[in-house]
Amino acid sequence: MQQIEEIIEHIEPLDRSAMREAQNRQNLLTKPTGSLGFLEELSIHIAGIKGNALPDPFDKKVVITMAGDHGVTEEAVSAYPKEVTPQMVYNFLAGGAGINVLARHIGARVTVVDMGVATAFDPHPDLVDKKIREGTKNMAKGPAMTRDEAIQSIKAGIDVFEAEYRKGVDIVALGEMGIGNTTPSSAITSVITRRPPEEVTGRGTGLDDEGLRQKIETIKRAISLNNPDPSDPIDILSKVGGFEIGGIAGAMLSASSHRVPIVVDGFISSAGALIATKLAPQVKDYLIAGHASVERGHRVILETLGLRPLLDLDLRLGEGTGAVLAFAVVEASCKILREMATFEEAGVSNKE
Repeated sequence: MQQIEEIIEHIEPLDRSAMREAQNRQNLLTKPTGSLGFLEELSIHIAGIKGNALPDPFDKKVVITMAGDHGVTEEAVSAYPKEVTPQMVYNFLAGGAGINVLARHIGARVTVVDMGVATAFDPHPDLVDKKIREGTKNMAKGPAMTRDEAIQSIKAGIDVFEAEYRKGVDIVALGEMGIGNTTPSSAITSVITRRPPEEVTGRGTGLDDEGLRQKIETIKRAISLNNPDPSDPIDILSKVGGFEIGGIAGAMLSASSHRVPIVVDGFISSAGALIATKLAPQVKDYLIAGHASVERGHRVILETLGLRPLLDLDLRLGEGTGAVLAFAVVEASCKILREMATFEEAGVSNKE
């Protein structure tokens, strides 16, 4: 835990001085005060994260997509077989997945991480190997992983972001891939928010009514059997979590310590945010909700964390797709702050 604790100690509060300067400039720009709504608030938030009243351009945009398999797929909680996870990893590496297309569109690089896929991959220059084990165990029959493995997954996420930071990162999105991973995400959400599984469990990849009922019963059984401690995020992660969820949490801790804005993707990424903010509440200051997923539990997490999504497009793909699309909104908000003329600069009369 020492590495995790050291990272947490380096997470600083938002720079309120930079935020005041950014607010003052927003009030002087050639527009009625507040007329760009949440776009103005977003730019001020970014100023506080960056510690710069005029945030620099986002030249180095990164999405980290973490992959892992889940033993709970034995309980028929997904409409797709677990073989899809490694197949999609190969698709990421070939540049043919949704996240690859959107990242190219936005101008972001994609980093793919094997956190615990139930397949042995040959070495690949674009695949980061952080495999902890070939998939978690079936949480409906016992803990998904050991406590040490949960800590290892968080440390792996920290290491992944630290490596990306050395390459250069101005803003990061956290995405995932893992058949069955909405099930542990619902379990984590239920435990931390203290909402019943029925309220935080959706259809995932497209379950029918009977499949959804089975999924909810599986989550109830897993929580009852493992009895995760709501006050202990490591315990929750180990008993009903996933390796990629722990990796996402670790990457969020590291990014926060470097004052890098974190655009959270959908439900699974947000479950990672619940773990991260449970470990270090100050991480919340560095989070931006990219979009609102159609998964029921996602809106519960956004409400719990007090995050307002930038987009609402009925997305549920994961991978980081919604977060990467939201990069454009974040970037636009800062360009308004940095590039729009003030009344004085433009020679435009201000209100009396």
